[in-house]
Amino acid sequence: MGNDSSNSGSPPDFSAHTPMMGQYLRIKAEYPSTLVFYRMGDFYELFYEDAEKAARLLDITLTRRGMSAGEPVVMAGVPFHSVEGYLARLIRCGESVAICEQVGEVGASKGPVERRVIRVVTPGTLTDSELLNDKSEAVLLAVHQGTKHRVGLAWLAVTQGSLQLAECDADELQDWIARVSPSEVLHSSEVTPAFGQRLQAFRAVPVTQRPGFQFDSGLGQRKLLEQLKAASLSAWGAEDLPHAHAAASALLAYAEHTQGRALSHVQQLLVVRDGERIELPPATRRNLELVQTLRGEDSPTLFSLLDTCMTGMGSRLLRSWLLEPLRDRTVAQQRLDAISGLRENLWQKLRGELKGISDVERVTARIALRQVRPRELVGLRFALAKSQQLSALIQGLPGLLSNAAHDLQPPSGCAERLAATLREEPAALVRDGGA
Repeated sequence: MGNDSSNSGSPPDFSAHTPMMGQYLRIKAEYPSTLVFYRMGDFYELFYEDAEKAARLLDITLTRRGMSAGEPVVMAGVPFHSVEGYLARLIRCGESVAICEQVGEVGASKGPVERRVIRVVTPGTLTDSELLNDKSEAVLLAVHQGTKHRVGLAWLAVTQGSLQLAECDADELQDWIARVSPSEVLHSSEVTPAFGQRLQAFRAVPVTQRPGFQFDSGLGQRKLLEQLKAASLSAWGAEDLPHAHAAASALLAYAEHTQGRALSHVQQLLVVRDGERIELPPATRRNLELVQTLRGEDSPTLFSLLDTCMTGMGSRLLRSWLLEPLRDRTVAQQRLDAISGLRENLWQKLRGELKGISDVERVTARIALRQVRPRELVGLRFALAKSQQLSALIQGLPGLLSNAAHDLQPPSGCAERLAATLREEPAALVRDGGA
């Protein structure tokens, strides 16, 4: 995906085209390097070069229908009710897709019904459970070329509520990208050729250029303060990271652009500094076969052997612990003590209670992004009831488990409101009614 910022100057003239194709071309001009899924009835249609690319990548039929500006209209389409499968295939190919929906009433005005892009699906900003792996996150990483060979980093999984910052020397960038393991990397269109070559070396990761003005340290600091609803970054130890602030500026702008709204659920900040975590260079990770075998396969690995978690949330947390081990032995000991406490008492009962719980972390993110589906809210209602039971189950146990018992208490009135407003078996989508 390239830089999809609007071009300056006078807008292109589409008056020779039919009204509908003129509307499509105006929307496409805002997303020149992104495939546009243009909603028409029960299908998302692609036109011209987008249609040719999609037909090649998805093995769908390419057709020519009608004329516009004296030329046949090349098009291809996918059914809206099965769009997730097609999106998943395009994302695996490193493509990004702008979802253009009908937002106006049919017949409300002359010409085609009003349409606009409601979100952009990119490899690093996925939120749909159908497009995400239960056991890993899609991570968006922004990289800023600073001064004196310093590099600013900011990264985020949109389905989580935590933004992370770091700074490193340019020579360490390769190790940091391997450590973060991003699904998509953002960088300025104004980086030096040498720095651009460093980033292009990661051929397996989609690289997206953004306008240089978005990588602004002052703007990034203001954005972070606004995001965290704070007057200073000192509480997070993040005030002395100007290059990371610049990366965060572009990261937040891009994430908000793709989701079509502010990220109200991102309310945590973590600064990652050298020495806090045990360094695991790419070669070490490969040789230890933590999450991938030497042959490049996913299993059996240390992670696959240890992962008997009952929820995707647990699997993702375990994976992060393996890939980002802390140097602080106190934390490791606390975890071991908690495990010992559970093994002595009720670990089998606890596993039974956890079975079938929905992915609360991702559901709550989709609520904040106004993308949640009725059946996900039913799953949340069930999870809140389970949360109450889990809290009571571990009440009185020492250490981390005592904290967990407190944190598992569901917010007052939430489950009751869901029960009062949702049907037991609602429709899959709000637009289908019956929710």
